[in-house]
Amino acid sequence: MDYRELLKARYEEKKALIQARLNEFKEVWERGDDIRIFEELVFCILSSAVGPKVAETSLSAIADILIYGSEDEIFKRLSPIHRYPEKAGYIVTTREYFRREFGFRLKELISSFGDPLERRDFFALNKNIKGIGYTQASHFLRNIGFFGYAILDKHIVRSLYEFGVIESPRPPGTRKRYLEVERRFKEFALEVGISPDELDLLLWSEKTGHIPR
Repeated sequence: MDYRELLKARYEEKKALIQARLNEFKEVWERGDDIRIFEELVFCILSSAVGPKVAETSLSAIADILIYGSEDEIFKRLSPIHRYPEKAGYIVTTREYFRREFGFRLKELISSFGDPLERRDFFALNKNIKGIGYTQASHFLRNIGFFGYAILDKHIVRSLYEFGVIESPRPPGTRKRYLEVERRFKEFALEVGISPDELDLLLWSEKTGHIPR
C-alpha cells in the first residue's frame, strides 16, 4: 500500500470525526460573539510551544478575567499551569489594542478583509498582536471557520518531510518560505484527494492520536 492509499484509508476511518470538528469551527464564527472570537485567539496564543491541552486548561483558568483582568491577575492564574505565564502580557496588550483601535469589534474587523492572505497577514505581522506568527494566525483563522490555510506546526511539517513533500523538517521561518510550504501542502492534498483542511486534521491526529482543536 503506497502513502496515497494509506492516507485515504486512514481518512475514511476518521472522516466523520474530522468533518464534525470542522463543523465545530464553523459554528464558532456563526454563533460566537466578539468575546468568543477573542477566546479562540487567546487559545492559539497559549497553545504555542505547549500544545492544546495546556492551552485549554489555561484558558479555562482565566476565562472570567479574560476581558477585564489585569496582566498581573492573568499572570497569577497562569503561573501554576502554563510554562510561560508571561503570555499574560501578550493577552492584555492584544486585548487593549483591539479595544482601542477597533472597539473590540473583532468579527467586523475580520470580515473586512476580502483577501485571505491579507487577513492572515494582519494577524501574523501585526506588532500589536503578540505571540502570533503565521502558524498561529492560520490556526486561529481555521478555528473560527476560515478555511484554506495550512497550519505548519511541527507535526504537519514533519509529516510533509516524511512524505517527501519538503526537504527539511524545520518549520518555515519567513513569510516567503511559509507560502512555499503551504503551496506544496495544498498540492499534496490534491494529489492524495483529501481537502487541505481535512488533511491537516488527519496528519495531526496521526502524529498525536487525537483530532486537534
